[in-house]
Amino acid sequence: NGLEALPAALGGTGGDAGDAAPAFPQLRSLNLSANRLRELGPGLARAAPQLQELLLSGNRLRTLPGGLLPPAGPAAPPAPFPLLSRLDAADNEVAELGADIAALPALKSLDVANNQLRELPAALADCPRLKEANFRGNQLRDKRLEKMVNGCQTKAILEYLRAGGRGKGKAESAREEVRKKKREKQQKKDSGDGEQDEVEEASKLLVKVLHVSENPAPLVVKVSPGVKDVRAFIVCCVLKGVNLKPGNALKRFLTMQTKLHEDICEKRTVATIATHDLQLVKAPLTYDVQPPDELKIMPLGRKEIKAKDLLRQLQLEAEEQRKQKKRQNVSGLHRYLQLLDGKDNYPCLVDAEGAVISFPPITNSEKTKIRKETRDLFLEVTSDTSLQICKDVMDTLILKITELNRSALESKEGSGSDMELDALCGPGNLNVPLVVEQVRVVDTDGNLKVLYPSKMDLATVSSLLTVIR
Repeated sequence: NGLEALPAALGGTGGDAGDAAPAFPQLRSLNLSANRLRELGPGLARAAPQLQELLLSGNRLRTLPGGLLPPAGPAAPPAPFPLLSRLDAADNEVAELGADIAALPALKSLDVANNQLRELPAALADCPRLKEANFRGNQLRDKRLEKMVNGCQTKAILEYLRAGGRGKGKAESAREEVRKKKREKQQKKDSGDGEQDEVEEASKLLVKVLHVSENPAPLVVKVSPGVKDVRAFIVCCVLKGVNLKPGNALKRFLTMQTKLHEDICEKRTVATIATHDLQLVKAPLTYDVQPPDELKIMPLGRKEIKAKDLLRQLQLEAEEQRKQKKRQNVSGLHRYLQLLDGKDNYPCLVDAEGAVISFPPITNSEKTKIRKETRDLFLEVTSDTSLQICKDVMDTLILKITELNRSALESKEGSGSDMELDALCGPGNLNVPLVVEQVRVVDTDGNLKVLYPSKMDLATVSSLLTVIR
């Protein structure tokens, strides 16, 4: 609309600054996006004390929190916005992000993309629950920080701010840890066996990228034009050298994938991960769309079924689950059914034999299911939001697999847990790096659409692994 100021009842100019009862005591979500607001009245915290979500994108705000937080005094609420978990102020004119942003104790998501910020306050690191933050589209003075906001996860950005930037704090601790390990290695050298250990230690953390030109049989995914209006973006790669056979390695891997779906994929609403046993994938692959009554898939743990019948079956299961547990929330695939509402066609990844091996965002196929014996993976990320999100998720997925290996190695060094190490790296296989093979995504004419990992991908994980190009 064209609002230029909040009404008095919402704490705008002329609002009651006394001890009057809140005007909107039950208000949880307030959407003021796409207006002409230049500032917020100081009484909003009093008018809507239970606010959990405040959407302000597309206005003309110049400071944040600005007037959102009332000045200290007898008339101010004791803890303004104790429940506010999401604050969206993208596409404004914000030039100053105040340190008092840390006064929002429940803030989990902050979006100030495409503003005029030059600096980010260190106080952001003091927001106790901040998990997601979007600072992209701001011309920050600290160019290193600017690169981080375009590629790193929120946790890394907050650590950088907490350390005051420029390699202090946590980075200094990391360097001290490196120095400690060097001293230990020097002691081993003095005993005559340190040089070999040093070579082995370095090779444990390598992830080698095999270029398409070096791969005798590169895997190609062809994209049909129909996916553009359904689920347009896909990124794929091959990861070789994993060992899921010992211990609970497979369970850990699947749990990690589930957590990524919950966190960076935002419960599959922005992206979906699919992992396949490469040996069971019949190339070439086609990313296509099919009508719900024609798409057939053998879902994980189920018999072959049409997509529309699968969704109907899952809906019935979800309803039964609600009745049994007497609550609104459901688990498993049932939580994602609404993501396909209103779609005339469903996206799918089809192999050379015409079998559907992936039905995003719902399920993979039993045909390419990962088992303990799986050594080589075909990784797939799809999204209807953006290509960059697919790449970010894929970067994170590969990083998480590497972290699992690294944590096991460190556990081995610190506690001598052979079982933990073998579960993630495999016995007798510690000196072999994981190998990432590039996968091309092309259109129907063979023109390149996406190549992953390109030179720009996997760049933000250099502190945990070495990428050989």
